[in-house]
Parts: sequence; C-alpha cells; structure tokens
Amino acid sequence: MPFSVPAPTLRAMTEIRFHEMADGRRIAHRFAPGQGPTLVFLPGYMSDMSGSKATALFEMAVHTGRACLLVDYSGCGASDGDFADGTLSRWRDEVVAVIEAAALDKVVLIGSSMGGWLMLMVADALPDKVHSMIGIAAAPDFTDWGIAQMDKGLLADGETIYEDNPYGPEPTPTHPAFWADAGEPPAGSTDRVLRSGASPPRPARRGRAFRPFAALVRNAAFRRCAGDFHQGRRPPPFARDRYRGSHAHRGRPASGP
Repeated sequence: MPFSVPAPTLRAMTEIRFHEMADGRRIAHRFAPGQGPTLVFLPGYMSDMSGSKATALFEMAVHTGRACLLVDYSGCGASDGDFADGTLSRWRDEVVAVIEAAALDKVVLIGSSMGGWLMLMVADALPDKVHSMIGIAAAPDFTDWGIAQMDKGLLADGETIYEDNPYGPEPTPTHPAFWADAGEPPAGSTDRVLRSGASPPRPARRGRAFRPFAALVRNAAFRRCAGDFHQGRRPPPFARDRYRGSHAHRGRPASGP
C-alpha cells in the first residue's frame, strides 16, 4: 500500500544529505524511511544515485513504504572528491560509514554492474547487517576482463588508460589507484540473487560475472532477463514493474523477467 507519511515530511526526509568522513570529504546520500530490511543501492562504475535504476528503486520504495538508501561514491554525483582517487576500498568504507551512521539494522544490498562487486565487500565488512543481496548485471573482478598486458603495465606504472565508452562519447578511464586496489571479491554467506540481461556490453565476456559469484557464494540464484538493461537500452525489471521490488526483503527475486 502507498506510504502514509505526509508529502512535505517525506520530501524533507528524502532530500540529499551528506555524511562527513574522517578526512572531511562529504558523501551524498538519500534515505526513504519505511519497513525494513532497508534496500541499499550500489551503482556501477562512474554512475550515481541519479541513474535510472537507482531512481526507479527509490520511487518504488517510497510508493510501497520500504526503507531505501542511495549513496554517491566520492568523486561521483553530489559527493566530494576526485574520481581519479576512487577505489573499491575507499567506496566500500563510504557505504559502510553511511549505513552505520543511519543506524540501519538489516539491509538488502542491490549492486548494479561494479556495484555487484562492491556489495560483496560491504557484506564482508558488515556480516551481521546484510540480510541478502541482489546483483543486477553484476560485474565482480571486472578489472581482469580482457585488459591487454600492455595496459596492465601502464596502470602498474601509474598511468591512466582509456577505453571506448558504450554509454556516451567520452572514453572510460581506469585510474592506477583503482587498479592497484582491486583484488578478488571476498566470499560470504548471505543469500544472493543475480540478474543479467541477455546482451551484456561485451559478448565475448558473457558469463564472466557469474563464475566468480558461483565460486565464492552459497545460496546463490541466477536469473537471465531478456534484453540489455546494462547499457540502458531497456529498463531493468524493477523499473518496468516497481512492485516486484517488494519481494527483495525475502531474499528472492520476483517471478518473471
């Protein structure tokens, strides 16, 4: 049923807020109060909480009375910082800090693309808080996906490399700090659900996102969805039917695509 908090109060509660880290950088986030476990959306590489998936999830949560938290990593969206300084460890610490500052009890981590890798790291840091996880076109350990040995050498020497960007005209950078920090995703014990479109951005790498999860986690369920919502050509399932997201708190996906 629709959330019953008065509209003015809800707007005040869901506006962008900032959490200050120990070094002074401010991490932007939005929180919708409601029933738990709280849905926590972790966007992909160079994405933020204004993206279509994050927005659709937040709107669904507000409409159905589910608690939901969106976060911008440092260097992304409304948060402070330089993207070139961003690493998985740094972004994990920011997400953990916001979750702890909000005093959330149990959370459902929803990781899109690189966020699927980051959610494993967050779960490893907060094992008692994570109820379950959902990966959307999850991309754990994507830094090893077909990067030429020469480019690896450039990154090791402290140089930034650039690749074609399927989402826009500007090339996608990989910075040496991010590369040096990246490692194998941690194992864990919470329930996970992975969803992937039928046409990932790099067909030659199809299935690479699933193998690390299959090797690392237990109680994992996999769902292949028609279309390509990783590249934004088609809305993700919960954007097409917002009510389906209400099943997330039970640790399983809704039926259907």
